[in-house]
Amino acid sequence: MDTKDLLKDLARLASEGRNPDTLHIDRQSTLEILTTINTQDKQVPEAVERVLPAIAAAVDTIVAAFHRGGRLVYMGAGTSGRLGVLDASECPPTFSVPDDMVVGLIAGGPQAMFRAQEGAEDNEQLGAQDLQRLELNANDVVVGIAASGRTPYVLGGLHYARQQGAATVALACNGDSLIGQAADIQIEPEVGPEVITGSTRLKSGTAQKLVLNMLTTASMIRLGKVYQNLMVDLNASNLKLQARAQRIVMQATGVDEHAAAEALQRADQQVKLAILMLLSGLDKAEAEARLTHGQGVLRRALE
Repeated sequence: MDTKDLLKDLARLASEGRNPDTLHIDRQSTLEILTTINTQDKQVPEAVERVLPAIAAAVDTIVAAFHRGGRLVYMGAGTSGRLGVLDASECPPTFSVPDDMVVGLIAGGPQAMFRAQEGAEDNEQLGAQDLQRLELNANDVVVGIAASGRTPYVLGGLHYARQQGAATVALACNGDSLIGQAADIQIEPEVGPEVITGSTRLKSGTAQKLVLNMLTTASMIRLGKVYQNLMVDLNASNLKLQARAQRIVMQATGVDEHAAAEALQRADQQVKLAILMLLSGLDKAEAEARLTHGQGVLRRALE
């Protein structure tokens, strides 16, 4: 695509349009600028709310993939790629899942997290190659993220994923997007023109972050990583998380600090196991067997 074609393409995208409510933002005071940004940001949750059915369909697809041993793979360029990497990297410490269960790919590789790799996003073949290196298969789910909905790197990845039989999801901030046409499920919260024209790290980025939060959080809840509203598969890898693990046991069972610490020690610091032992009176071996029978879901094990 040459510059002329690209200009026509961008002219059709709402996310690239000029926002009539911010035309004079450069003349505003600091407080007025912040008020304008805040007013625009309030539109984002409403746009996400309108696409909740599509997000739900994506979550069900992801959960099914996890049950068959598949992975969730995010891929994007620039801000979109960084948001995917961020969400993926937070899953292991929060939910104690393997590092490769949720994967984030960004055009240009890890260095693109900190410095823009110009040109990488324009390469469809690079998107396919990155998935090839992961040995993508039909058990996996690929979520392509692009505010514009037209990023070649993402398109290349989605086309390759479908060829391999993997489920595909498109997350864009423009309706009827190109990546949406290339995916099984289309999540397209339309947030409209940005505060600063074309700066899609703003409303579009916020919408993407909200959706990614939903995809992984809801999926992990469905997998039994949460009991009530507590992170019972927390990986207590530092002092703060160790204290949080102890507090979770106390909140879930009503025991005091000493009893929670003792239960965690008997459960080899496994929060879910400690809670089950305290609530059921089972010993460690019996509680482990009950959890296994309940497929790791604490509520099932208790019932």
